[in-house]
Amino acid sequence: MDGLLVIDKPSGMTSRDVVNRVQTWFPRRTKIGHTGTLDPLATGVLVICVGAATRLADVIQSFGKTYQAVFQLGVTSPSDDADGPIQPYPDARIPTRAAIEQTLSHWIGWIEQVPPVVSALKIAGRRAHELVRQGEDVRLQARPVRIDAIRLGNYDWPFLELEVDCGKGTYIRSLARDLGAALHCGGIVHKLRRTRVGPFTTQDALSIDTPPEAIRLRPVADALKALPTITLVDCEATQFAHGQPLQLRSGLAVHNDALATTVGVFDAHGQPLGVGILSNNRLRPSIVLPRATS
Repeated sequence: MDGLLVIDKPSGMTSRDVVNRVQTWFPRRTKIGHTGTLDPLATGVLVICVGAATRLADVIQSFGKTYQAVFQLGVTSPSDDADGPIQPYPDARIPTRAAIEQTLSHWIGWIEQVPPVVSALKIAGRRAHELVRQGEDVRLQARPVRIDAIRLGNYDWPFLELEVDCGKGTYIRSLARDLGAALHCGGIVHKLRRTRVGPFTTQDALSIDTPPEAIRLRPVADALKALPTITLVDCEATQFAHGQPLQLRSGLAVHNDALATTVGVFDAHGQPLGVGILSNNRLRPSIVLPRATS
């Protein structure tokens, strides 16, 4: 009962709703958790961790993501998407495609982004969206996020299609809001689909209506292989499995990225051991997974 599920979340469900449904597929008390909230309006990849794989939730949440979005320009909403009451933007300008492309280029790389006030972020222990719905004035601080690429698709005013590659914590709703503000026309997310989380894509995803008997867990190794990886011999693997740091032997190679600091760790038989932190030629266990018994 240890592994991963890649679910294609439908619109109208919260991420918690998906977890509740998945829990009915497994015995009681099975540990289950998701790896990053998707808005109810959004569809697409939601990676669910089962059993010991829940230890990898933060690692998977840190993976890069790809979103396909349709922005609606000329309007605003409190939630920065089509789920909020939509209002026309006063004296909205109709931007050219060239103006949109030039403006979008300002948000490539590391940027400071203010999250939507209607969000699951906590303020003094309470969800921001709960405070907003109680009529409180919510102000969130900007935080650094990374946007790797924005590919502009079809533009037929007021609808704009684009695809975004980004890092953890990036809000596409904030991008729509900020783009609309910069263009003096307003903007919200009309449709949103997450097509990728790290190596997991919609092509891998299961429908939430998949019969339980057809469910097959993906191995935790699939997540670790998305990181740079390192292979330990038996004595090293035992030391790592006991949570003990170890000095790297001469010639031990890190696969995929020689400058990595966070690595997926495997034993000589290809079994996943967990996640380690490399520093000064030493490997410190960060997440230790239970070892398979023969």
